Amino acid sequence: MVSENMLNPRKPTLIDIARESGASLATVSRALAQPELVKADTLERIRTVANRLGYVPNRKARALVSGRSHTIGVVVPTLNSPIFSACLQDMQRSFAEQGYQLLIASHEYDMTNETAALTQLLSHGVDGLILVGAARPPATWALIEGARIPLVQMWEGQAHLDCVRVDNHRAGYLVAQHLLELGHRDIGVICGYQKNNDRQSMRLEGVRAAFEQAGLSLARGQISEQPVSIGAGRTGCATLLQLVPPLTAIIGTADLLAIGAMVEAQGRGIAIPADLSIAGIDNVDFAAHLAPSLTTVDIPAEAIGRETAALMLRRLSQADNGTVEALELPISLVTRHSTARRAPKSGTVE
Repeated sequence: MVSENMLNPRKPTLIDIARESGASLATVSRALAQPELVKADTLERIRTVANRLGYVPNRKARALVSGRSHTIGVVVPTLNSPIFSACLQDMQRSFAEQGYQLLIASHEYDMTNETAALTQLLSHGVDGLILVGAARPPATWALIEGARIPLVQMWEGQAHLDCVRVDNHRAGYLVAQHLLELGHRDIGVICGYQKNNDRQSMRLEGVRAAFEQAGLSLARGQISEQPVSIGAGRTGCATLLQLVPPLTAIIGTADLLAIGAMVEAQGRGIAIPADLSIAGIDNVDFAAHLAPSLTTVDIPAEAIGRETAALMLRRLSQADNGTVEALELPISLVTRHSTARRAPKSGTVE
């Protein structure tokens, strides 16, 4: 069936909506730009007419009038990650409720790519920037500061800038402490690359702190740096399984690495956790549904997305008074079935 809009190719305007809805032009403009200022029944009537006419706001025109694009630029390390996907999903929902759209880019842990992405986002006139972590070159920070728009950091951040973070150091400490309390001493770590990744470096430092508290040291040979993926977790596990004496436990400083280690170990006939305990950090959705289910540290990715959006919206609606908001969300150890007390060595009684 051919619609009225298809027969009339002229783009509908605010005047058309005002005429059809019986509202004033000023009310229609307000309803589409600042819906919170319009009565619910009037807003519903205007939106119904706008949808029927196929009205699409001209963002460029709105930006010229308001000085805002109603877009927020977000740069994450990778889109191939359940933890960042969960964060972005809740963030997008929060912004959409207030009439903002996310422009999302990823840099795949390459700082040159991040700078290029930031340049593109700024050229689109985004109203604010959201970034992951604080580890980046001075030239990139100069670009960000020169934009003079609100910035919110996630996961980690510089102390003098707004941030929604978690204690990544404690995450590493908790998972290592758990294994140490189960009697494990021969523990290997598969971690993400440390360069320009303060989340991974802080988690590894937390593991070291737990070792030192127990009177142990974490040797370089007990650490395998890898890209954060399941395949890389398998590679890291294969490397660590060559160590002598053999490991009794492996930590993945991201769940994807721990899951990869589990797949590799099980493929070699190693029973988990009877022969090898494995634990991760993140608590991705499917961690609870593996066999065995994965012990991990819960990082509230969805809450990070929501709180980051809320903080950015506050910055956009308030005059900058020079104060810094730093919100730290709680984390917790989630003990499941992939870890167990270290089995006694053959021929010994413990």
